[in-house]
Amino acid sequence: MASTTISPPTHDAKVVEGSDGLLLEIDGQIQPNYDATIVPFDEGDVVTGRVVRIDKDEVLVDIGYKSEGVIPSNELSIRKSVDPSEEVEMGEEVDALVLTKEDQDGRLILSKKRARFERAWRKIEAAAESGEPVNGAVIEVVKGGLIVDLGVRGFLPASLVDIRRVPNLDEYLGQTIQSKVIELNRSRNNVVLSRRAVLEEERKEQRQAILERLQPGLVIEGQISNIVDFGAFVDLDGIDGLIHISELSWSHVNHPSEVLAIGDTVQVKVLDIDRDRQRISLGLKQTQEDPWQRVVDTYNVGDELEGTVTKVVTFGAFVEILDGVEGLVHISELANHHVENPREVVQPGDDVKVKILEIETERRRLSLSVKRVEGQILPRHTEGPQAVPEGPGDLDDVPELGLSEDVFAGGAAPAEPEAEAPVAEPEAEAPVAEPEAQAPVAEPEAEAPVAEPEAEASVAEPEAEAPVAEPEAPADEREAEAAEEQPAASGTEED
Repeated sequence: MASTTISPPTHDAKVVEGSDGLLLEIDGQIQPNYDATIVPFDEGDVVTGRVVRIDKDEVLVDIGYKSEGVIPSNELSIRKSVDPSEEVEMGEEVDALVLTKEDQDGRLILSKKRARFERAWRKIEAAAESGEPVNGAVIEVVKGGLIVDLGVRGFLPASLVDIRRVPNLDEYLGQTIQSKVIELNRSRNNVVLSRRAVLEEERKEQRQAILERLQPGLVIEGQISNIVDFGAFVDLDGIDGLIHISELSWSHVNHPSEVLAIGDTVQVKVLDIDRDRQRISLGLKQTQEDPWQRVVDTYNVGDELEGTVTKVVTFGAFVEILDGVEGLVHISELANHHVENPREVVQPGDDVKVKILEIETERRRLSLSVKRVEGQILPRHTEGPQAVPEGPGDLDDVPELGLSEDVFAGGAAPAEPEAEAPVAEPEAEAPVAEPEAQAPVAEPEAEAPVAEPEAEASVAEPEAEAPVAEPEAPADEREAEAAEEQPAASGTEED
């Protein structure tokens, strides 16, 4: 039996005008053009589709292809451990990048996160070039900063999260923030952001308004935003001012953290404003009572009071008589006897009674005396002269304490106590107690014949007796010999 082949009937198909190729006319009948509904694409292309199904591990998307596209859960977002139902909704229109047009199971595999990644990069590159900020949600808190979802994982360093330091970054988790792109590297998928740059730009006009409003002498309220070794920064509602460590307290401060803590609200006084550099100098102690004024109002020269030794230096000791007020006891005012090392008499922490010798109000200087207090009983200290006093004893350390130059030079020391010293040490102390001993140096001829204390010393010196034993010597020889005696006396004085 012979077989026959029946050829299918041929149809002439024509596109219906105005249908954009979606309708065909075949044998006089209008039919849909299904081939025209299939969107042409290649692997790597970004396509748009509608979510038609959400499973626990994947999402199906209709992109107009002969079969739905599949987005695995790990291709939905750059987040870790994604729940598909939290990322997309039924009927939502999404963009996806074609990974595989047909895998081994014949499925079309898509990636939502990679499509977003490509579009995000274009947006980020444009923002980096123009300086415009980008928006993104904080999805992770990592060591050193935050991870921001921009379609690309952007890194926001902790130091650039805010204008001032943020103690707890967790409070930003889940927040949508605005940042500027400050570093971009496509080959390494590296994006570095700065939220601080956005905040500073927003507050630029606000800072200018604050600078115009502030004037030196004004007392304002602010919050401590940062503490450093040299002072503390105060947030003045948009601009930071600096309290230098020397302006924190009337008393000595080793470190600003002794006085303030970050977050403290303080009243400060505006000391100076540099409008060109937008810098504000503030003072904290100026809003507090000046203890020096209490000294001026309460005490007079000659008053006796108690204090505590705070520091011992080579030229004396500093004694605190009130909180924040110290005076200098010069080495010559420590004891009635000669003092080589102030630590022979006092040590830091000793409680002593002092007498006020001088109050210099304008220079805020106070000079004190220990030895002039009657009945003074000092602690016993066994350190010898070889001990090294605390600190170098540099006079540059003293100006804020307010002592006159005479006090530093020992000029304020009286001559009365030293009068007793020559009894114990005639050779060393005689020149100090008896200014007449120095007179022969200036006028040797007038003083040599006079029977001064040095004349008694000549009894023990054979050279000095020669003129006495030989009266026949001419007067001019006696004067010459007397003149020779004077260098010897001055040498004893220097010793």
